[in-house]
Amino acid sequence: MLYKKLIRPIFFLLNPEYAHKSVVATLKIVFALPGARILCSKLFTVSHPSLNREVFGYHFSNPVGLAAGFDKNADCYKELSTFGFSFIEVGTATPKPQYGNSKPRLFRLVADNALINRMGFNNKGVDYVKLNLTRKRRPKNLIIGGNIGKNTLTPNEKAVEDYLIAFRALYPSVDYIVVNVSCPNVKDLRNLQDDHSLANLLEAINNERKNYISYKPVLLKVSPDLTDEQLLETIKIAEKHGIDGYIATNTTTLRSDLSISEEKIKAIGSGGLSGKPLAKRSTEVIRLIHAYTKGSKPIIGVGGIHTPADAVEKLEAGATLLQVYSGFIYEGPAIVKRINKALINKQLV
Repeated sequence: MLYKKLIRPIFFLLNPEYAHKSVVATLKIVFALPGARILCSKLFTVSHPSLNREVFGYHFSNPVGLAAGFDKNADCYKELSTFGFSFIEVGTATPKPQYGNSKPRLFRLVADNALINRMGFNNKGVDYVKLNLTRKRRPKNLIIGGNIGKNTLTPNEKAVEDYLIAFRALYPSVDYIVVNVSCPNVKDLRNLQDDHSLANLLEAINNERKNYISYKPVLLKVSPDLTDEQLLETIKIAEKHGIDGYIATNTTTLRSDLSISEEKIKAIGSGGLSGKPLAKRSTEVIRLIHAYTKGSKPIIGVGGIHTPADAVEKLEAGATLLQVYSGFIYEGPAIVKRINKALINKQLV
Protein backbone atom coordinates (compact mmCIF):
# COMPACT_ATOMS: atom_id res chain seq x y z
CA MET A 1 0.00 0.00 0.00
CA LEU A 2 2.93 2.33 0.71
CA TYR A 3 4.01 2.03 -2.90
CA LYS A 4 0.61 2.96 -4.35
CA LYS A 5 -0.11 5.75 -1.89
CA LEU A 6 3.29 7.41 -1.66
CA ILE A 7 6.00 6.14 -4.01
CA ARG A 8 4.04 5.59 -7.23
CA PRO A 9 2.34 9.03 -7.19
CA ILE A 10 5.76 10.67 -6.99
CA PHE A 11 7.22 8.69 -9.88
CA PHE A 12 4.04 9.14 -11.92
CA LEU A 13 4.52 12.92 -11.75
CA LEU A 14 7.61 12.39 -13.90
CA ASN A 15 7.86 11.68 -17.60
CA PRO A 16 7.59 7.85 -17.88
CA GLU A 17 11.01 7.31 -19.43
CA TYR A 18 12.69 9.70 -17.01
CA ALA A 19 10.87 7.99 -14.14
CA HIS A 20 12.30 4.66 -15.24
CA LYS A 21 15.82 6.06 -15.24
CA SER A 22 15.17 7.58 -11.81
CA VAL A 23 14.05 4.21 -10.45
CA VAL A 24 17.23 2.54 -11.70
CA ALA A 25 19.39 5.31 -10.24
CA THR A 26 17.53 5.13 -6.92
CA LEU A 27 18.00 1.36 -6.74
CA LYS A 28 21.73 1.72 -7.23
CA ILE A 29 22.01 4.37 -4.52
CA VAL A 30 19.86 2.51 -2.00
CA PHE A 31 21.54 -0.84 -2.50
CA ALA A 32 24.96 0.71 -2.10
CA LEU A 33 24.07 1.16 1.56
CA PRO A 34 25.32 -1.60 3.90
CA GLY A 35 22.67 -4.20 4.61
CA ALA A 36 20.11 -2.79 2.16
CA ARG A 37 20.18 -5.80 -0.14
CA ILE A 38 19.76 -8.28 2.73
CA LEU A 39 16.91 -6.27 4.25
CA CYS A 40 15.08 -5.96 0.94
CA SER A 41 15.42 -9.68 0.25
CA LYS A 42 13.92 -10.49 3.63
CA LEU A 43 11.01 -8.13 3.00
CA PHE A 44 10.12 -9.32 -0.48
CA THR A 45 11.29 -12.91 -0.85
CA VAL A 46 9.00 -15.83 -0.13
CA SER A 47 10.34 -19.38 0.00
CA HIS A 48 8.33 -22.57 -0.06
CA PRO A 49 8.91 -25.99 -1.65
CA SER A 50 5.64 -25.73 -3.58
CA LEU A 51 6.97 -22.70 -5.47
CA ASN A 52 10.01 -24.53 -6.84
CA ARG A 53 10.11 -25.30 -10.54
CA GLU A 54 12.49 -27.43 -12.57
CA VAL A 55 12.34 -25.97 -16.08
CA PHE A 56 14.83 -26.18 -18.98
CA GLY A 57 17.08 -28.16 -16.63
CA TYR A 58 17.30 -25.21 -14.23
CA HIS A 59 15.99 -24.76 -10.72
CA PHE A 60 13.60 -21.81 -10.34
CA SER A 61 12.89 -20.89 -6.72
CA ASN A 62 9.46 -19.57 -7.74
CA PRO A 63 7.56 -19.07 -11.01
CA VAL A 64 7.78 -15.25 -11.20
CA GLY A 65 10.32 -13.38 -13.29
CA LEU A 66 10.86 -9.90 -14.72
CA ALA A 67 10.20 -9.49 -18.44
CA ALA A 68 12.65 -8.07 -20.94
CA GLY A 69 12.60 -4.32 -21.44
CA PHE A 70 13.00 -3.20 -17.86
CA ASP A 71 16.72 -3.95 -17.60
CA LYS A 72 17.67 -3.64 -21.24
CA ASN A 73 21.38 -3.24 -20.65
CA ALA A 74 21.80 -5.58 -17.65
CA ASP A 75 22.53 -2.55 -15.49
CA CYS A 76 20.50 -3.45 -12.42
CA TYR A 77 19.52 -7.14 -12.45
CA LYS A 78 21.46 -7.64 -9.23
CA GLU A 79 19.41 -4.97 -7.43
CA LEU A 80 16.12 -6.12 -8.99
CA SER A 81 16.69 -9.70 -7.86
CA THR A 82 16.17 -8.63 -4.24
CA PHE A 83 12.45 -8.15 -4.95
CA GLY A 84 11.94 -11.90 -5.10
CA PHE A 85 12.23 -12.62 -8.82
CA SER A 86 13.57 -16.08 -9.56
CA PHE A 87 14.64 -15.02 -13.03
CA ILE A 88 15.27 -11.80 -14.92
CA GLU A 89 15.39 -11.35 -18.69
CA VAL A 90 17.73 -8.66 -19.98
CA GLY A 91 17.54 -6.95 -23.36
CA THR A 92 16.40 -6.68 -26.03
CA ALA A 93 20.06 -6.46 -27.04
CA THR A 94 21.14 -5.69 -30.61
CA PRO A 95 24.59 -6.05 -32.21
CA LYS A 96 25.22 -2.30 -32.33
CA PRO A 97 24.13 0.34 -29.81
CA GLN A 98 21.09 2.28 -30.97
CA TYR A 99 19.07 5.21 -29.69
CA GLY A 100 15.70 3.78 -30.62
CA ASN A 101 12.72 5.78 -31.77
CA SER A 102 12.31 9.49 -31.16
CA LYS A 103 10.84 10.77 -27.88
CA PRO A 104 8.26 10.81 -26.42
CA ARG A 105 8.01 7.04 -26.78
CA LEU A 106 6.60 5.75 -23.49
CA PHE A 107 3.11 6.57 -22.22
CA ARG A 108 1.02 5.62 -19.18
CA LEU A 109 -2.68 4.79 -19.45
CA VAL A 110 -3.31 4.93 -15.71
CA ALA A 111 -7.05 4.34 -15.83
CA ASP A 112 -6.43 1.14 -17.79
CA ASN A 113 -3.36 -0.03 -15.83
CA ALA A 114 -1.49 -0.07 -19.11
CA LEU A 115 1.52 1.29 -20.96
CA ILE A 116 2.14 2.13 -24.59
CA ASN A 117 5.73 2.09 -25.74
CA ARG A 118 7.50 2.54 -29.03
CA MET A 119 11.02 2.44 -27.65
CA GLY A 120 12.46 0.72 -30.71
CA PHE A 121 15.05 -1.58 -29.13
CA ASN A 122 16.98 1.28 -27.54
CA ASN A 123 20.06 -0.27 -25.91
CA LYS A 124 23.80 0.14 -25.54
CA GLY A 125 24.62 -2.86 -27.70
CA VAL A 126 25.21 -6.50 -26.99
CA ASP A 127 28.88 -6.05 -26.05
CA TYR A 128 27.89 -3.68 -23.24
CA VAL A 129 25.24 -6.12 -22.01
CA LYS A 130 27.76 -8.96 -22.13
CA LEU A 131 30.26 -6.90 -20.12
CA ASN A 132 27.70 -6.19 -17.42
CA LEU A 133 26.76 -9.85 -17.20
CA THR A 134 30.36 -11.01 -16.87
CA ARG A 135 31.80 -8.38 -14.55
CA LYS A 136 29.06 -8.52 -11.91
CA ARG A 137 28.72 -11.33 -9.44
CA ARG A 138 25.37 -12.95 -10.10
CA PRO A 139 23.05 -13.33 -7.10
CA LYS A 140 22.73 -16.91 -5.90
CA ASN A 141 20.04 -18.96 -7.69
CA LEU A 142 19.10 -16.14 -10.08
CA ILE A 143 18.33 -17.37 -13.60
CA ILE A 144 19.11 -14.86 -16.37
CA GLY A 145 17.70 -14.83 -19.88
CA GLY A 146 19.01 -12.85 -22.83
CA ASN A 147 16.54 -11.32 -25.28
CA ILE A 148 18.07 -10.65 -28.71
CA GLY A 149 17.00 -8.68 -31.77
CA LYS A 150 18.27 -6.97 -34.88
CA ASN A 151 19.31 -3.36 -35.36
CA THR A 152 16.64 -1.14 -36.87
CA LEU A 153 18.79 -0.20 -39.86
CA THR A 154 19.55 -3.83 -40.68
CA PRO A 155 17.25 -4.95 -43.50
CA ASN A 156 15.29 -8.14 -42.90
CA GLU A 157 17.30 -9.84 -45.64
CA LYS A 158 20.35 -9.57 -43.37
CA ALA A 159 18.59 -10.03 -40.05
CA VAL A 160 19.91 -13.56 -39.45
CA GLU A 161 23.47 -12.30 -39.09
CA ASP A 162 22.38 -9.68 -36.53
CA TYR A 163 20.69 -12.34 -34.44
CA LEU A 164 23.74 -14.60 -34.68
CA ILE A 165 26.05 -11.79 -33.52
CA ALA A 166 23.84 -11.14 -30.52
CA PHE A 167 23.47 -14.87 -29.87
CA ARG A 168 27.23 -15.48 -29.87
CA ALA A 169 27.83 -12.56 -27.51
CA LEU A 170 25.23 -13.51 -24.89
CA TYR A 171 25.08 -17.31 -25.07
CA PRO A 172 28.02 -17.94 -22.71
CA SER A 173 26.70 -15.47 -20.11
CA VAL A 174 22.98 -16.27 -19.87
CA ASP A 175 20.89 -19.32 -19.03
CA TYR A 176 18.51 -19.05 -21.97
CA ILE A 177 18.13 -17.04 -25.17
CA VAL A 178 14.93 -15.40 -26.41
CA VAL A 179 14.48 -14.74 -30.13
CA ASN A 180 12.42 -11.57 -30.40
CA VAL A 181 10.76 -11.20 -33.80
CA SER A 182 7.43 -9.98 -32.47
CA CYS A 183 8.10 -6.46 -31.15
CA PRO A 184 5.83 -3.98 -32.96
CA ASN A 185 8.20 -1.04 -32.39
CA VAL A 186 10.93 -1.91 -34.90
CA LYS A 187 10.06 -1.31 -38.54
CA ASP A 188 9.23 -4.52 -40.42
CA LEU A 189 10.54 -6.73 -37.58
CA ARG A 190 7.33 -8.72 -37.31
CA ASN A 191 7.69 -9.71 -40.97
CA LEU A 192 10.34 -12.11 -39.68
CA GLN A 193 7.47 -14.17 -38.30
CA ASP A 194 6.49 -15.29 -41.79
CA ASP A 195 7.11 -18.95 -42.55
CA HIS A 196 10.27 -18.71 -44.63
CA SER A 197 12.01 -16.00 -42.59
CA LEU A 198 11.30 -17.65 -39.24
CA ALA A 199 12.44 -21.06 -40.48
CA ASN A 200 15.73 -19.64 -41.77
CA LEU A 201 16.37 -17.72 -38.55
CA LEU A 202 15.66 -20.61 -36.19
CA GLU A 203 17.67 -23.02 -38.34
CA ALA A 204 20.67 -20.67 -38.26
CA ILE A 205 20.46 -20.25 -34.48
CA ASN A 206 20.12 -24.00 -33.99
CA ASN A 207 23.18 -24.63 -36.12
CA GLU A 208 25.14 -21.98 -34.22
CA ARG A 209 24.22 -23.55 -30.88
CA LYS A 210 25.88 -26.80 -32.00
CA ASN A 211 29.25 -25.03 -31.76
CA TYR A 212 28.98 -24.88 -27.97
CA ILE A 213 29.59 -27.68 -25.49
CA SER A 214 26.77 -26.56 -23.20
CA TYR A 215 23.19 -26.75 -24.40
CA LYS A 216 21.07 -23.77 -23.43
CA PRO A 217 17.41 -23.36 -24.31
CA VAL A 218 16.23 -21.05 -27.07
CA LEU A 219 12.75 -19.56 -26.70
CA LEU A 220 10.53 -17.77 -29.19
CA LYS A 221 8.59 -14.68 -28.09
CA VAL A 222 5.31 -14.57 -29.97
CA SER A 223 2.95 -11.75 -30.90
CA PRO A 224 -0.59 -11.51 -29.56
CA ASP A 225 -1.67 -9.92 -32.84
CA LEU A 226 -1.35 -13.08 -34.92
CA THR A 227 -4.61 -14.80 -35.74
CA ASP A 228 -5.04 -18.22 -34.19
CA GLU A 229 -4.25 -19.79 -37.56
CA GLN A 230 -1.09 -17.70 -37.97
CA LEU A 231 -0.04 -18.49 -34.42
CA LEU A 232 -0.40 -22.24 -34.93
CA GLU A 233 1.60 -22.04 -38.16
CA THR A 234 4.33 -20.15 -36.29
CA ILE A 235 4.38 -22.77 -33.55
CA LYS A 236 4.51 -25.54 -36.15
CA ILE A 237 7.62 -24.00 -37.71
CA ALA A 238 9.22 -23.40 -34.32
CA GLU A 239 8.61 -27.00 -33.28
CA LYS A 240 10.12 -28.26 -36.52
CA HIS A 241 13.26 -26.24 -35.84
CA GLY A 242 13.85 -27.39 -32.29
CA ILE A 243 12.56 -24.48 -30.22
CA ASP A 244 12.73 -25.20 -26.49
CA GLY A 245 9.89 -23.02 -25.28
CA TYR A 246 7.77 -19.95 -25.80
CA ILE A 247 7.11 -16.54 -24.28
CA ALA A 248 3.50 -15.48 -24.66
CA THR A 249 3.17 -12.68 -25.40
CA ASN A 250 4.80 -9.52 -26.65
CA THR A 251 2.90 -6.21 -26.66
CA THR A 252 -0.07 -5.54 -28.93
CA THR A 253 -0.86 -2.84 -31.47
CA LEU A 254 -4.58 -3.21 -30.80
CA ARG A 255 -6.42 -0.52 -28.80
CA SER A 256 -9.67 -2.27 -27.90
CA ASP A 257 -11.46 -2.06 -24.54
CA LEU A 258 -9.61 1.03 -23.33
CA SER A 259 -11.25 3.71 -21.20
CA ILE A 260 -9.01 6.41 -22.65
CA SER A 261 -10.68 8.53 -25.34
CA GLU A 262 -10.15 7.90 -29.03
CA GLU A 263 -8.69 11.38 -29.32
CA LYS A 264 -6.01 10.68 -26.72
CA ILE A 265 -5.21 7.32 -28.28
CA LYS A 266 -4.61 9.03 -31.62
CA ALA A 267 -2.50 11.69 -29.93
CA ILE A 268 -0.24 9.01 -28.42
CA GLY A 269 0.16 7.29 -31.77
CA SER A 270 1.77 3.96 -32.56
CA GLY A 271 3.39 1.57 -30.12
CA GLY A 272 2.95 -1.68 -28.26
CA LEU A 273 0.30 -1.83 -25.56
CA SER A 274 1.05 -3.78 -22.39
CA GLY A 275 -0.70 -4.24 -19.06
CA LYS A 276 -4.23 -5.21 -18.08
CA PRO A 277 -5.85 -4.83 -21.54
CA LEU A 278 -3.47 -7.51 -22.88
CA ALA A 279 -4.37 -10.10 -20.24
CA LYS A 280 -7.17 -11.89 -22.06
CA ARG A 281 -5.39 -12.33 -25.39
CA SER A 282 -2.15 -13.35 -23.71
CA THR A 283 -3.97 -16.10 -21.84
CA GLU A 284 -5.68 -17.24 -25.07
CA VAL A 285 -2.29 -17.54 -26.78
CA ILE A 286 -0.87 -19.53 -23.86
CA ARG A 287 -3.83 -21.89 -24.04
CA LEU A 288 -3.42 -22.38 -27.80
CA ILE A 289 0.31 -23.12 -27.56
CA HIS A 290 -0.22 -25.48 -24.63
CA ALA A 291 -2.90 -27.38 -26.53
CA TYR A 292 -0.91 -27.60 -29.76
CA THR A 293 2.27 -28.81 -28.05
CA LYS A 294 0.28 -31.04 -25.67
CA GLY A 295 2.10 -29.39 -22.78
CA SER A 296 5.46 -30.67 -24.00
CA LYS A 297 7.15 -27.27 -24.13
CA PRO A 298 7.47 -24.74 -21.30
CA ILE A 299 5.60 -21.49 -21.77
CA ILE A 300 6.48 -18.26 -19.98
CA GLY A 301 3.24 -16.33 -19.59
CA VAL A 302 3.42 -12.54 -19.70
CA GLY A 303 0.83 -9.87 -20.34
CA GLY A 304 -1.52 -8.21 -17.88
CA ILE A 305 -0.41 -9.90 -14.66
CA HIS A 306 -1.30 -7.41 -11.92
CA THR A 307 -2.82 -9.65 -9.25
CA PRO A 308 -2.43 -13.21 -7.94
CA ALA A 309 -5.66 -14.08 -9.76
CA ASP A 310 -4.07 -12.98 -13.05
CA ALA A 311 -1.08 -15.21 -12.32
CA VAL A 312 -3.28 -18.20 -11.52
CA GLU A 313 -5.19 -17.69 -14.76
CA LYS A 314 -1.98 -17.89 -16.77
CA LEU A 315 -0.79 -20.99 -14.92
CA GLU A 316 -4.11 -22.76 -15.36
CA ALA A 317 -4.03 -21.93 -19.09
CA GLY A 318 -0.75 -23.81 -19.40
CA ALA A 319 2.03 -21.39 -18.44
CA THR A 320 4.98 -22.95 -16.66
CA LEU A 321 6.56 -19.68 -15.54
CA LEU A 322 5.39 -16.06 -15.40
CA GLN A 323 6.83 -12.64 -16.15
CA VAL A 324 5.67 -9.21 -15.06
CA TYR A 325 6.49 -5.76 -16.41
CA SER A 326 3.60 -3.30 -16.38
CA GLY A 327 2.28 -5.00 -13.24
CA PHE A 328 5.62 -4.34 -11.56
CA ILE A 329 5.31 -0.65 -12.41
CA TYR A 330 1.68 -0.26 -11.38
CA GLU A 331 1.57 -2.61 -8.38
CA GLY A 332 5.11 -2.15 -7.09
CA PRO A 333 7.83 -4.59 -6.01
CA ALA A 334 5.53 -6.44 -3.60
CA ILE A 335 3.70 -7.97 -6.56
CA VAL A 336 6.09 -10.93 -6.61
CA LYS A 337 5.56 -11.65 -2.93
CA ARG A 338 1.78 -11.34 -3.24
CA ILE A 339 1.65 -13.78 -6.14
CA ASN A 340 3.90 -16.31 -4.46
CA LYS A 341 2.07 -16.13 -1.13
CA ALA A 342 -1.25 -16.67 -2.89
CA LEU A 343 0.16 -19.65 -4.78
CA ILE A 344 1.45 -21.17 -1.55
CA ASN A 345 -1.85 -20.67 0.27
CA LYS A 346 -3.88 -22.18 -2.55
CA GLN A 347 -1.25 -24.79 -3.43
CA LEU A 348 -1.72 -23.99 -7.09
CA VAL A 349 1.86 -24.55 -8.15
